[in-house]
Amino acid sequence: MSGRSCIWIVRVSHATAALLRPEQRARPIAARPAPRPLSSAPGSLKCFLGALKMEMTKMTGVSVKRGSLAVEDNDSLAPAEEVKRQKVSESCLTKGQEGLENNSPPSPENVPGLPEVVSSGKSKKNADAQLQEEEGEEEDGLSEESDEEEEAESFADMMKHGLTELDVGITKFVSSHQGFSGILKERYSDFVVHEIGKNGRISHLDDLSIPVDEEDPSEDVFTVLTPEEKHRLEELQLFKNKETSVVIEVVEDTKEKRTIIHQAIKSLFPGLETKTEDREGKKYIVAYHAAGKKALANPRKHSWPKSRGSYCHFVLYKENKDTMDAINVLSKYLRVKPNIFSYMGTKDKRAITVQEIAVLKITAQRLAHLNKCLMNFKLGNFSYQKNPLKLGELQGNHFTVVLRNITGTDDQVQQAMNSLKEIGFINYYGMQRFGTTAVPTYQVGRAILQNSWAEVMDLILKPRSGAEKGYLVKCREEWAKTKDPASALRKLPVKRCVEGQLLRGLSKYGMKNIVSAFGIIPRNNRLMYIHSYQSYVWNNMVSKRIEEYGLKPVPGDLVLKGATATYIEEEDINNYSIHDVVMPLPGFDVIYPKHKISDAYREMLTADNLDIDNMRHKIRDYSLSGAYRKIIIRPQNVSWEVVAYDDPKIPLFNTDVDNLEGKPPPVFASEGKYRALKMDFSLPPSTYATMAIREVLKMDTSIKNQTQLNTTWLR
Repeated sequence: MSGRSCIWIVRVSHATAALLRPEQRARPIAARPAPRPLSSAPGSLKCFLGALKMEMTKMTGVSVKRGSLAVEDNDSLAPAEEVKRQKVSESCLTKGQEGLENNSPPSPENVPGLPEVVSSGKSKKNADAQLQEEEGEEEDGLSEESDEEEEAESFADMMKHGLTELDVGITKFVSSHQGFSGILKERYSDFVVHEIGKNGRISHLDDLSIPVDEEDPSEDVFTVLTPEEKHRLEELQLFKNKETSVVIEVVEDTKEKRTIIHQAIKSLFPGLETKTEDREGKKYIVAYHAAGKKALANPRKHSWPKSRGSYCHFVLYKENKDTMDAINVLSKYLRVKPNIFSYMGTKDKRAITVQEIAVLKITAQRLAHLNKCLMNFKLGNFSYQKNPLKLGELQGNHFTVVLRNITGTDDQVQQAMNSLKEIGFINYYGMQRFGTTAVPTYQVGRAILQNSWAEVMDLILKPRSGAEKGYLVKCREEWAKTKDPASALRKLPVKRCVEGQLLRGLSKYGMKNIVSAFGIIPRNNRLMYIHSYQSYVWNNMVSKRIEEYGLKPVPGDLVLKGATATYIEEEDINNYSIHDVVMPLPGFDVIYPKHKISDAYREMLTADNLDIDNMRHKIRDYSLSGAYRKIIIRPQNVSWEVVAYDDPKIPLFNTDVDNLEGKPPPVFASEGKYRALKMDFSLPPSTYATMAIREVLKMDTSIKNQTQLNTTWLR
């Protein structure tokens, strides 16, 4: 097999070309297929299985092929992302809305890079103003077509310089079954996430009705104003012109018509008040500012019924859009600030996701109107509540995942899924936790903890190997050549990325105040770096723990009693299983196991010039308190089926919107050109679906491992 060569043909859609976030790409997975006759392998897999040059090794007598995939983690906090344009239906655009932008939150012995199977177990004022102005006018800088062409051609180059699982401590498996190959996210609709709310129920979009409320305005409020009037009102609302008011003539002068216009302005343009004036025998409605700019973020109190809860909760169904992008789209169309929205967890882009959102004093009627305006969104299940939603209230997520074109036999699938259901998987932090370029996020985090701020700046801004957006490459080259933040910033058409934010900070505060410059980056994104370092340490330590002690609890291990960690004593060993054992993320407020792994923590942090006994930082934000994390996760509500299909483009299950529209579920034949594994399972917060799928397929989830393949990307 190793003496022959082959081309693996992979479908790459436009969405596939997004390089900055690996979880937004459809990714082929080359795992360990079971031995089978080449004549029985479906489609191009005959060539793939029979002649592809790959790294090979033996693991407990099983031939191993390694591939890659990317998948959303369970409630990941995604970094700030470049702006992307939202496509909307023309009927809902006013002149002031055309071209809206969406602004987007941690060693194997034999063969290097292979996991081991475990049987057992920025004058400053002027400059800042200029930067803000530039930021307000920024564009993507690249057309979609040029993006796609450049990215598709450079994707394989990017993969050569990324991380492997070995680099971040992911080296073990808990099961002994034989792996097999499949394709994850050939279509983003192959990956569906439903939130599990604080009440334990899985969120579904199954009701588009609007709660009946006599105090709500009529539907006429959405059509009574002309597009030109809406544009003028929006300019007034957003302080974009010198006018202090907008005057609208009431053509059909009736009290009912005036009332509807008043309601429309107040409802659609928060912060504006209205009055009626007589001028030369004609009636006019005058809109003006009731308060300053704060009115945009604080809806008028008197316009909301006291008997109704202040928050409208709704279920948001979205396709191929992350949570922050979605919130920004909604806020632009509602003409409010994004900070009046709340949610329990963020969901990544390349998937269909269903989650609960709460918004302050926006009616369900107004929210439901967006269903006529926006593509790839659907809002429903409206209710009025007294309280917002909070991060951390989430109980988890339920995943429906399709792995297409699988090669495993029915018996292999059965063994893999039974193992996932009964034993679970190692609760590693997935590869997306550590970044997608040659500079891992955990290295930046380590430099922050070491108080090495020049290194932090250098790691974020220096040129790096691998594929990146062209303007990022030019920005880094300019920085390396001039060390002039303003000059480097001018190379960035998109300034909301971390590099742009840091350069803006350096322009504002100067090169001698890197700490303040770094502080201009949103807090969640700054903390992402140190959380990445914690995750890096944890992954390495859990691999050592499993290598040393296998899949059973031992004296000195840690378990949680409530929120408190305690040691397992010899006499209590039979009261616990491996599913109870936790390990600490390093910090000043945790204890460490009472066995060899405690020394391993100390050795690793000492090698990184950190003091495990003093994890407090001079800057409070960067002090690590630590936390505990279960080492093995057993998914709940696990079910699966293998289906046969002929058309690779057909959906293999119904979404919530399909069900709302009354579409019948797909019908499968007993025989087909391809086979797919459809999996359903629930995971608690902060766990990675990537790692569950890794355990099933027995494959490496890193991008870099794609370079083991002789791959041609077709568009």
